[in-house]
Amino acid sequence: MLAAGVAAAPDHIRFADLGLHPVIVSIGRFDLRWYSLAYITGILLGWWYLLKLIAQPGSPMGRRHVDDLVFYATLGIILGGRIGYILFYGWSMFAHPLQMLKLWDGGMSLHGGVLGTTVAIIWFARVNRLDWLRIHDYVACCAPFGLCFGRLANFINGELWGRASDLPWAIVFPHTVPDGLLDPARHPSQLYEALLEGPLLFAVLWFAFWRTRARYEPGKLVGLFLLVYGLARFAIEFVREPDGQFAGTLFARWGFHMGQFLCLPMIAGGLWLIATARARRVRVTPIAGDVQVA
Repeated sequence: MLAAGVAAAPDHIRFADLGLHPVIVSIGRFDLRWYSLAYITGILLGWWYLLKLIAQPGSPMGRRHVDDLVFYATLGIILGGRIGYILFYGWSMFAHPLQMLKLWDGGMSLHGGVLGTTVAIIWFARVNRLDWLRIHDYVACCAPFGLCFGRLANFINGELWGRASDLPWAIVFPHTVPDGLLDPARHPSQLYEALLEGPLLFAVLWFAFWRTRARYEPGKLVGLFLLVYGLARFAIEFVREPDGQFAGTLFARWGFHMGQFLCLPMIAGGLWLIATARARRVRVTPIAGDVQVA
């Protein structure tokens, strides 16, 4: 009943009227998509910001390490995000293995990307004999760029929309219900997530890095990232449309989303890292010298 009433409301924004399209430009058979550009822009801005962070006293690595780290982290994001999507959401792909390789058809998991990036950082640190947890603190401060742009790309793609809503800023996304029914106005949950996972998360980590001594307590910054992201994502899932592939499962019956389930270990891990960070505090020696700075 809500869906029908909302869809009939003339004052709601219609996604089709916004003039958005997933493809920026097509050249022959090549399509440049907003989703691809979001990944590229997020990585480049994160790279630039990481250089700003390591220029401060007490950096866990030198400038010479950054380019290699960005390469490792990018592999972790792509491989972890795709493998995570397959394991958490795309079980049907096991029946059609070639679908796993079709990244252009979409399907990336943020939780998988976090795990993949963590593995990549650990490997990078081991190869270079560096402190992986302190490096992870610095990388965590750069992650909100990619998260924000990724959610904006989800919005442009008209995907991952929210539940039906009669709020004045609700948007009518096309093809959100079976044929023959009116599409309801919905929460633009992609924009909620872009705000919380981007500017809000960045502001928390910016303050902790630049206005406190958190960077000298290994694990505190990545703990803040996990905690704030986990809480934000858990809350937003209440207004997101449930994952269709879990219809009829315990997730659906409990009113629980896969995204919320995956956020629970993030929240717990973040709290633990923050609570134990002070005990890991060490005298920090710059990577290029012997003078202790904290």
